[in-house]
Amino acid sequence: MISRGQLIFALFVLISFAIGITLAYRKDKGYNKELFKGSYKVLLFALFIFFALYGLVKLKHFFVH
Repeated sequence: MISRGQLIFALFVLISFAIGITLAYRKDKGYNKELFKGSYKVLLFALFIFFALYGLVKLKHFFVH
């Protein structure tokens, strides 16, 4: 069972983490554009591979069963 104190602590940690991530993102926003130029291509490729493998597994189950 989760006590009220644990719930308050979890909410405090969650809110603190969200604020910290937001501040860090804003600080690095300009630098990241320069550093990760073209990284969307890697993301698109990874998504393509994921969906291709997913499709192959579904296709295999379609013909096996």
